[in-house]
This record gives sequence, structure tokens and C-alpha cells, in this order.
Amino acid sequence: MKRLRLSLLALSGLLAALQAATAAPIESTYTKILLDGCQLITSPDEEEGTFGGAWQCAGYKGTGVYVAEGDLRMFVSFGPDAANEPAAGQTLPSFNSVNETLEWRLKGGVPFATILRWFPSLEDSTKTGSVLIVTQLLPGGGTCQIARIDAQANKNANEMARQAADSMAGSFDCTQPPQIIGNPGILY
Repeated sequence: MKRLRLSLLALSGLLAALQAATAAPIESTYTKILLDGCQLITSPDEEEGTFGGAWQCAGYKGTGVYVAEGDLRMFVSFGPDAANEPAAGQTLPSFNSVNETLEWRLKGGVPFATILRWFPSLEDSTKTGSVLIVTQLLPGGGTCQIARIDAQANKNANEMARQAADSMAGSFDCTQPPQIIGNPGILY
């Protein structure tokens, strides 16, 4: 009987710890993507006419941030195998660049999604748009873009991006294209 009581106490303690972990508040923290401080993985070969490159950067608590540029388009992925995740092959259709500030969505101090502002070239190439891209982070693979929000067509784009991260990350099927959230603006 005493063993049963101890087992029940241990089980209730474990359940309480699990509930506390799942009830942890969702928070944001920010890091910078500064390519000058990142490790260059591949460099452009101007003699052969290739441009771009790839960098490995440190993100939140050392989480790997893979940044690549090719054909005037950026690619950003995360995690220990970031270059091989679906996100490493996802970009916007038009020429683009990314902002240096990266928002990490955390639950219990563990990152589960990122939000990054991208600047796509508009049709006349003299102006840029502003798009927030939400990427889910999964420890065993499955890091991919899950949502895109046109920040110029939606007044509350930051809130929309956080809501998308908080509700979609962890369950998004990376074989599907990212969802366009809110007024599509240039994302049509």
C-alpha cells in the first residue's frame, strides 16, 4: 500500500510538471543576423559567374541560423541541420533581402518558431515590399515556412505573425506551401 501511495505521488508530481511545461507562457526574444559575424560556408565565384553565398550564424542560445543568397533571393533556415531543412529552399518569388532582426517565439524557454521581415522587390524594382515570414522549428526536422503576412497590407501584421506562430507551429505539414494570412497585398 505504501508503494502504491509513493507511485501515485510520483505520478501526480510528473503530471504537475508536464502541466506546468505545457502551461508555460509564450514569449519573444530577439537576435540579430549579422553576416559579417557569421561563418562563411560557401562563397560566390565571380570568375565563373556565380553570385551569392551561404553563412552559418548563431541564433538564440546557439541555435543554428543558416542564411543563403542566390539569384538575388534569400533563404533562411534553422537548427543543427538547417541547410537540409525545407526552409533552406524556400524564398519569395521576387528578388529580396531580409531584415537583421529575428524574433524567436519561445515556450518554456524553448524556441518553436521565428518571425523574420523580408523585403521583396516590387515590379518596378525601385521600391520594396515588407513581408513577415513565420517559420516553424521542429527538433527532429520539419523546419519550414508556415505563414506569410504582407506587412504593408495589414495594420496588425506583427500580431498576426505571432498568432500564426503560436497556433500553427509544430503541426504544419511542410509539404504544403506557407499560408498567406490576412490581406494578401503583394503576396496574392
